[in-house]
Amino acid sequence: MDTVRQQPAVRPTTAWERAERAQATGGTPTLDFGTRLPYDMYVRTDVLHDLQRPMSDDPGEMSFLMVTQVMELYFKLIAFELRKAQERLRDDDVWGALAPLRRTALHLEALNGSWRGLRWMTPADFNRFRDQLGEASGLQSAMYRQVEFTLGLKNAALLRPFKRQTEIHRDLVRAYETPSIWDDVIAVLARRGHDIPREVLGRDVAAEYEPHPAVERAWVEAYRDEGPDNHLRLLGEALTELAEQFGDWRYQHVAAVRRAMGAKPGSGGSNGLAWLERSMARVVFPELWSARTHM
Repeated sequence: MDTVRQQPAVRPTTAWERAERAQATGGTPTLDFGTRLPYDMYVRTDVLHDLQRPMSDDPGEMSFLMVTQVMELYFKLIAFELRKAQERLRDDDVWGALAPLRRTALHLEALNGSWRGLRWMTPADFNRFRDQLGEASGLQSAMYRQVEFTLGLKNAALLRPFKRQTEIHRDLVRAYETPSIWDDVIAVLARRGHDIPREVLGRDVAAEYEPHPAVERAWVEAYRDEGPDNHLRLLGEALTELAEQFGDWRYQHVAAVRRAMGAKPGSGGSNGLAWLERSMARVVFPELWSARTHM
């Protein structure tokens, strides 16, 4: 049964009701409520604050656990915003796609700030509770995988850890088998008159994307008009900011691992730092970067 739907609903209010209440209280906040606090009912703080259950008594584990949970929430928000941007792009509404893309970049910036909460962690600090993690690894984050697949970083092998979690696996397969946001952007370029070959537009979207000179040329042409009404150029800049922030996320992940555990093997069976460094080599929106050489 869906426990979310069992929660009491927050009663919506109007601007008139809020103004009337403020007048009645003389501007002081309401302090007495007949039922649960509306804030708790809306945010579900009881659920959020019950999720931190460290496996050890080491105080550093609470930082590690909570920062990781915050990151998971940001992954979900970023995946949500990327899907909204894709909806707009598929409707050929480039202007409408800019807002969710810009929000995504800001969410990534906030996500990247989360790493600061772990900068205190030395190898000795991490080792005090690391064994309690067992085989748990960020590699197993389904929501992060949603983000990567939507950005176009696809790898069929990374579906395997989720094969026994039916709903999660189904959602990941859907993200893997549908066009990435970069595929949607390339389709927009073609609809706006740029010469994109059929083999690019009709490619297998589940395969690893291979950069194409025609897409690079399209971006060179799109950037020639520097006027405020050139929505393709604005789209390119929004995607650039997003890609930079995502690149910062991956760099800071590597830096945090290097700081806390050096080149030790990862918890999930990988070789840790070396695996992450190889992952960083996969570029998001490749022609958007290579085109700058020719602008």
